[in-house]
Amino acid sequence: MERSGQDRRSATGVWAGNLPGPLALLNRFSITRYLLASIVSLAFDVALFMVLVAFAFDPGWSSAAGYSAGIIVHWLISSSFVFPGKARQGAALHLQRIGFIATAILGLGITVSIVSWMTALGIVPVIAKGAAVFISFFAVYLTRKFGVFR
Repeated sequence: MERSGQDRRSATGVWAGNLPGPLALLNRFSITRYLLASIVSLAFDVALFMVLVAFAFDPGWSSAAGYSAGIIVHWLISSSFVFPGKARQGAALHLQRIGFIATAILGLGITVSIVSWMTALGIVPVIAKGAAVFISFFAVYLTRKFGVFR
């Protein structure tokens, strides 16, 4: 059963929509909600990445571990706040999760490739990670918006 706009929003979406003035704009566009979700998941990603690099783990593998932690956080936020009312039920939910994981693997591949390539060129790992985040953000957002959560 399809529900109307207000009913489709999660509790977090309703809260964000009731924020005063310009802050309410955060809830208006999926790209701004996605950006907020990405910032939160990126915090988990980068924290784990930096800890692992500090303990002398390979930067490429460290970026994979951090990105994987961020994937879990991002699913929780995306399915309830970024794309409200777009979560499926039953078998369709499993297919949606598989699509989400596939886009995460795309982003992971982009991230690991860029971090590994740039650090091999002698670029500082955190700068390489920043470049990878920028590129993978847009690639994954577009595939999720027009594919997974259409």
